[in-house]
Amino acid sequence: MAWYSNFFTIRSLIRLPLWLALGVAAASFAAGEMLSRPARARLGAPPIELKADSVVLRCAKGLRVAGWFARRDGELGAILLLHGVRGNRADMLARAQWLAALGYSVLLIDLPAHGESEGNRISFGLREAEGVRAALAFLRQELPGQRIGVIGVSLGAAATVLAHVEPAPDALVLESMYPTIEEAVADRLEQRLGRPGRWLAPLLTMQLPLRLGISPAQLRPIDAMASLQAPVLVVAGSEDRHTTLAESERLFAAAGEPREIWVVQGAAHVDLHDFDPDGYETRVLGFLRRHLH
Repeated sequence: MAWYSNFFTIRSLIRLPLWLALGVAAASFAAGEMLSRPARARLGAPPIELKADSVVLRCAKGLRVAGWFARRDGELGAILLLHGVRGNRADMLARAQWLAALGYSVLLIDLPAHGESEGNRISFGLREAEGVRAALAFLRQELPGQRIGVIGVSLGAAATVLAHVEPAPDALVLESMYPTIEEAVADRLEQRLGRPGRWLAPLLTMQLPLRLGISPAQLRPIDAMASLQAPVLVVAGSEDRHTTLAESERLFAAAGEPREIWVVQGAAHVDLHDFDPDGYETRVLGFLRRHLH
Protein backbone atom coordinates (compact mmCIF):
# COMPACT_ATOMS: atom_id res chain seq x y z
CA MET A 1 0.00 0.00 0.00
CA ALA A 2 3.05 2.27 0.18
CA TRP A 3 2.78 3.06 -3.52
CA TYR A 4 -0.88 4.01 -3.05
CA SER A 5 -0.04 6.41 -0.23
CA ASN A 6 2.81 7.91 -2.23
CA PHE A 7 0.52 8.41 -5.22
CA PHE A 8 -1.91 10.50 -3.21
CA THR A 9 0.93 12.46 -1.62
CA ILE A 10 2.34 13.32 -5.04
CA ARG A 11 -1.11 14.23 -6.38
CA SER A 12 -1.67 16.51 -3.38
CA LEU A 13 1.66 18.24 -4.00
CA ILE A 14 0.75 18.76 -7.64
CA ARG A 15 -2.57 20.31 -6.66
CA LEU A 16 -1.06 22.59 -4.01
CA PRO A 17 -0.07 25.43 -6.42
CA LEU A 18 -3.58 25.34 -7.88
CA TRP A 19 -5.18 25.69 -4.46
CA LEU A 20 -2.78 28.49 -3.57
CA ALA A 21 -3.60 30.32 -6.81
CA LEU A 22 -7.32 29.94 -6.18
CA GLY A 23 -6.88 31.23 -2.63
CA VAL A 24 -4.95 34.29 -3.80
CA ALA A 25 -7.55 35.01 -6.50
CA ALA A 26 -10.41 34.72 -3.99
CA ALA A 27 -8.62 37.01 -1.53
CA SER A 28 -7.97 39.55 -4.29
CA PHE A 29 -11.61 39.50 -5.35
CA ALA A 30 -12.73 40.03 -1.75
CA ALA A 31 -10.26 42.90 -1.39
CA GLY A 32 -11.58 44.51 -4.57
CA GLU A 33 -15.12 44.28 -3.21
CA MET A 34 -14.13 45.85 0.10
CA LEU A 35 -12.09 48.67 -1.46
CA SER A 36 -14.81 49.73 -3.92
CA ARG A 37 -17.76 49.37 -1.54
CA PRO A 38 -19.37 52.76 -0.66
CA ALA A 39 -18.24 54.36 2.61
CA ARG A 40 -21.55 55.61 4.03
CA ALA A 41 -21.80 57.82 7.12
CA ARG A 42 -24.50 59.98 8.70
CA LEU A 43 -23.21 63.46 9.43
CA GLY A 44 -26.30 65.61 9.92
CA ALA A 45 -26.09 69.34 10.52
CA PRO A 46 -22.76 71.19 10.45
CA PRO A 47 -21.10 72.06 13.75
CA ILE A 48 -22.49 75.28 15.20
CA GLU A 49 -19.06 76.90 15.41
CA LEU A 50 -18.57 76.61 11.63
CA LYS A 51 -21.65 78.79 10.99
CA ALA A 52 -22.48 76.85 7.84
CA ASP A 53 -25.53 75.55 6.03
CA SER A 54 -26.19 72.04 4.76
CA VAL A 55 -26.38 71.88 0.98
CA VAL A 56 -27.24 69.21 -1.58
CA LEU A 57 -25.68 69.55 -5.02
CA ARG A 58 -26.65 67.80 -8.25
CA CYS A 59 -24.00 66.25 -10.47
CA ALA A 60 -24.39 66.30 -14.24
CA LYS A 61 -25.33 62.61 -14.14
CA GLY A 62 -27.96 63.19 -11.47
CA LEU A 63 -26.11 62.03 -8.35
CA ARG A 64 -26.80 64.01 -5.21
CA VAL A 65 -23.76 65.28 -3.33
CA ALA A 66 -24.08 66.40 0.30
CA GLY A 67 -22.04 69.19 1.83
CA TRP A 68 -21.66 72.07 4.24
CA PHE A 69 -21.24 75.62 2.96
CA ALA A 70 -19.84 78.37 5.18
CA ARG A 71 -20.33 81.71 3.46
CA ARG A 72 -18.20 84.62 4.62
CA ASP A 73 -18.43 88.31 3.78
CA GLY A 74 -15.63 89.94 1.87
CA GLU A 75 -13.66 89.16 -1.24
CA LEU A 76 -10.98 86.75 -0.01
CA GLY A 77 -12.44 83.97 -2.13
CA ALA A 78 -13.66 80.44 -1.51
CA ILE A 79 -11.97 77.13 -0.76
CA LEU A 80 -13.33 73.72 -1.73
CA LEU A 81 -12.18 70.98 0.68
CA LEU A 82 -12.07 67.35 -0.48
CA HIS A 83 -11.41 64.37 1.78
CA GLY A 84 -9.52 61.11 1.20
CA VAL A 85 -10.76 57.62 0.30
CA ARG A 86 -13.36 56.08 2.63
CA GLY A 87 -13.55 59.39 4.49
CA ASN A 88 -16.08 62.21 4.45
CA ARG A 89 -16.37 65.98 4.85
CA ALA A 90 -15.90 65.78 8.63
CA ASP A 91 -12.27 64.84 7.99
CA MET A 92 -11.74 68.35 6.57
CA LEU A 93 -13.47 70.19 9.42
CA ALA A 94 -10.31 71.49 11.10
CA ARG A 95 -9.15 73.02 7.82
CA ALA A 96 -12.61 74.49 7.26
CA GLN A 97 -12.71 76.15 10.67
CA TRP A 98 -9.22 77.58 10.20
CA LEU A 99 -9.99 79.03 6.76
CA ALA A 100 -13.45 80.31 7.70
CA ALA A 101 -11.99 82.10 10.73
CA LEU A 102 -9.65 83.92 8.34
CA GLY A 103 -12.60 85.08 6.24
CA TYR A 104 -12.67 82.56 3.39
CA SER A 105 -15.95 81.03 2.28
CA VAL A 106 -15.62 77.26 2.56
CA LEU A 107 -17.41 74.32 0.96
CA LEU A 108 -16.91 70.78 2.26
CA ILE A 109 -18.53 67.91 0.38
CA ASP A 110 -18.80 64.15 0.64
CA LEU A 111 -17.41 62.79 -2.61
CA PRO A 112 -19.73 60.40 -4.49
CA ALA A 113 -20.10 57.02 -2.73
CA HIS A 114 -18.88 58.58 0.53
CA GLY A 115 -20.63 59.99 3.59
CA GLU A 116 -24.16 61.11 2.70
CA SER A 117 -23.55 61.46 -1.04
CA GLU A 118 -25.02 59.05 -3.57
CA GLY A 119 -22.94 56.61 -5.58
CA ASN A 120 -22.79 52.85 -6.00
CA ARG A 121 -19.04 52.31 -5.96
CA ILE A 122 -15.82 54.07 -5.04
CA SER A 123 -13.96 54.61 -8.31
CA PHE A 124 -10.67 56.05 -6.98
CA GLY A 125 -11.16 59.50 -8.46
CA LEU A 126 -12.90 59.13 -11.81
CA ARG A 127 -16.57 59.29 -10.81
CA GLU A 128 -15.76 61.27 -7.68
CA ALA A 129 -14.67 63.96 -10.15
CA GLU A 130 -18.36 64.56 -10.88
CA GLY A 131 -18.75 65.80 -7.31
CA VAL A 132 -15.81 68.15 -7.77
CA ARG A 133 -17.37 69.63 -10.90
CA ALA A 134 -20.71 70.11 -9.14
CA ALA A 135 -19.05 71.76 -6.15
CA LEU A 136 -17.05 74.21 -8.25
CA ALA A 137 -20.13 75.10 -10.29
CA PHE A 138 -22.00 75.76 -7.03
CA LEU A 139 -19.28 78.10 -5.77
CA ARG A 140 -19.15 80.02 -9.02
CA GLN A 141 -22.93 80.47 -8.88
CA GLU A 142 -23.03 81.47 -5.22
CA LEU A 143 -19.93 83.70 -5.29
CA PRO A 144 -19.74 85.18 -8.80
CA GLY A 145 -16.45 86.82 -9.59
CA GLN A 146 -14.62 85.48 -6.56
CA ARG A 147 -11.49 83.40 -6.88
CA ILE A 148 -11.62 79.74 -5.87
CA GLY A 149 -9.02 77.42 -4.42
CA VAL A 150 -9.16 73.66 -3.86
CA ILE A 151 -7.49 71.59 -1.16
CA GLY A 152 -7.75 67.91 -2.00
CA VAL A 153 -6.39 65.06 0.09
CA SER A 154 -5.43 61.75 -1.56
CA LEU A 155 -8.66 60.67 -3.32
CA GLY A 156 -9.89 64.27 -3.21
CA ALA A 157 -6.74 65.45 -4.95
CA ALA A 158 -7.01 62.75 -7.62
CA ALA A 159 -10.68 63.58 -8.23
CA THR A 160 -9.76 67.26 -8.65
CA VAL A 161 -7.10 66.53 -11.25
CA LEU A 162 -9.28 64.02 -13.10
CA ALA A 163 -12.21 66.46 -13.19
CA HIS A 164 -10.60 68.53 -16.00
CA VAL A 165 -12.64 71.56 -14.91
CA GLU A 166 -12.89 74.59 -17.20
CA PRO A 167 -12.38 77.30 -16.23
CA ALA A 168 -9.78 75.91 -13.85
CA PRO A 169 -9.72 76.87 -10.16
CA ASP A 170 -7.33 79.66 -9.22
CA ALA A 171 -5.17 77.59 -6.86
CA LEU A 172 -4.78 73.84 -6.23
CA VAL A 173 -3.32 72.19 -3.13
CA LEU A 174 -2.82 68.48 -3.85
CA GLU A 175 -1.94 66.41 -0.79
CA SER A 176 -0.68 62.81 -0.81
CA MET A 177 -2.02 62.08 -4.31
CA TYR A 178 -1.16 58.90 -6.20
CA PRO A 179 0.30 59.27 -9.72
CA THR A 180 -1.22 56.10 -11.24
CA ILE A 181 -3.63 53.50 -9.88
CA GLU A 182 -1.09 50.74 -10.60
CA GLU A 183 1.44 52.42 -8.30
CA ALA A 184 -1.18 53.16 -5.66
CA VAL A 185 -2.20 49.50 -5.47
CA ALA A 186 1.38 48.21 -5.60
CA ASP A 187 2.51 50.57 -2.83
CA ARG A 188 -0.27 49.45 -0.51
CA LEU A 189 0.27 45.76 -1.17
CA GLU A 190 3.99 46.12 -0.57
CA GLN A 191 3.25 47.81 2.74
CA ARG A 192 1.14 44.85 3.86
CA LEU A 193 2.93 41.91 2.25
CA GLY A 194 6.47 43.10 1.60
CA ARG A 195 8.13 43.41 -1.78
CA PRO A 196 6.35 40.34 -3.25
CA GLY A 197 3.04 42.12 -2.67
CA ARG A 198 3.74 44.32 -5.71
CA TRP A 199 3.48 41.23 -7.92
CA LEU A 200 -0.16 40.84 -6.88
CA ALA A 201 -1.20 44.37 -7.92
CA PRO A 202 -2.52 43.26 -11.36
CA LEU A 203 -5.03 40.98 -9.61
CA LEU A 204 -6.69 44.11 -8.21
CA THR A 205 -6.29 46.50 -11.14
CA MET A 206 -7.70 43.93 -13.56
CA GLN A 207 -10.98 44.10 -11.62
CA LEU A 208 -11.54 47.75 -12.55
CA PRO A 209 -13.22 47.06 -15.93
CA LEU A 210 -15.26 44.18 -14.51
CA ARG A 211 -16.35 45.85 -11.27
CA LEU A 212 -16.46 49.55 -12.20
CA GLY A 213 -16.48 49.68 -15.99
CA ILE A 214 -13.31 51.77 -16.09
CA SER A 215 -9.73 51.02 -17.10
CA PRO A 216 -6.46 51.69 -15.26
CA ALA A 217 -5.58 54.13 -18.05
CA GLN A 218 -8.38 56.41 -16.80
CA LEU A 219 -6.82 56.60 -13.33
CA ARG A 220 -3.54 58.35 -14.06
CA PRO A 221 -3.61 61.81 -12.43
CA ILE A 222 0.02 62.36 -13.38
CA ASP A 223 -0.99 62.50 -17.06
CA ALA A 224 -3.31 65.45 -16.36
CA MET A 225 -0.87 67.54 -14.30
CA ALA A 226 0.52 69.50 -17.24
CA SER A 227 -2.94 70.62 -18.39
CA LEU A 228 -4.30 71.87 -15.05
CA GLN A 229 -3.89 75.57 -16.00
CA ALA A 230 -3.73 76.53 -12.33
CA PRO A 231 -1.01 77.20 -9.75
CA VAL A 232 -0.25 73.93 -7.96
CA LEU A 233 1.16 73.15 -4.53
CA VAL A 234 2.08 69.46 -4.14
CA VAL A 235 2.23 68.44 -0.47
CA ALA A 236 3.80 65.13 0.57
CA GLY A 237 4.94 63.36 3.70
CA SER A 238 8.61 62.38 3.66
CA GLU A 239 7.73 58.96 5.16
CA ASP A 240 4.59 58.27 3.14
CA ARG A 241 4.57 54.70 1.84
CA HIS A 242 1.09 54.89 0.26
CA THR A 243 2.36 57.58 -2.13
CA THR A 244 6.12 57.66 -1.94
CA LEU A 245 8.12 60.86 -1.96
CA ALA A 246 9.62 59.87 -5.31
CA GLU A 247 6.10 59.58 -6.75
CA SER A 248 5.13 63.00 -5.35
CA GLU A 249 8.27 64.51 -6.87
CA ARG A 250 7.27 63.05 -10.24
CA LEU A 251 3.84 64.67 -9.88
CA PHE A 252 5.48 67.99 -9.13
CA ALA A 253 7.80 67.65 -12.13
CA ALA A 254 4.80 66.92 -14.38
CA ALA A 255 2.91 70.06 -13.32
CA GLY A 256 3.06 73.29 -15.25
CA GLU A 257 4.18 76.60 -13.81
CA PRO A 258 3.59 78.12 -11.34
CA ARG A 259 4.20 75.11 -9.13
CA GLU A 260 5.53 74.45 -5.64
CA ILE A 261 6.25 71.39 -3.53
CA TRP A 262 6.32 71.10 0.24
CA VAL A 263 7.66 67.96 1.90
CA VAL A 264 6.39 67.52 5.45
CA GLN A 265 9.33 65.95 7.26
CA GLY A 266 8.49 62.86 9.30
CA ALA A 267 4.91 62.59 8.03
CA ALA A 268 3.46 59.42 6.55
CA HIS A 269 0.09 59.06 4.77
CA VAL A 270 -1.70 61.01 7.49
CA ASP A 271 -3.71 64.18 7.97
CA LEU A 272 -0.91 66.63 7.26
CA HIS A 273 -2.77 69.54 8.84
CA ASP A 274 -3.13 67.58 12.05
CA PHE A 275 0.50 66.38 11.87
CA ASP A 276 2.02 69.88 11.60
CA PRO A 277 -0.72 72.50 12.00
CA ASP A 278 1.59 75.51 12.31
CA GLY A 279 3.75 74.55 9.35
CA TYR A 280 0.71 73.56 7.30
CA GLU A 281 -1.18 76.79 7.93
CA THR A 282 1.88 78.92 7.21
CA ARG A 283 2.81 77.18 3.98
CA VAL A 284 -0.68 76.60 2.56
CA LEU A 285 -1.98 80.04 3.54
CA GLY A 286 1.00 81.68 1.88
CA PHE A 287 0.26 79.78 -1.32
CA LEU A 288 -3.45 80.65 -1.24
CA ARG A 289 -2.78 84.32 -0.57
CA ARG A 290 -0.38 84.56 -3.48
CA HIS A 291 -2.91 83.18 -5.94
CA LEU A 292 -6.34 84.14 -4.62
CA HIS A 293 -5.91 87.72 -3.45
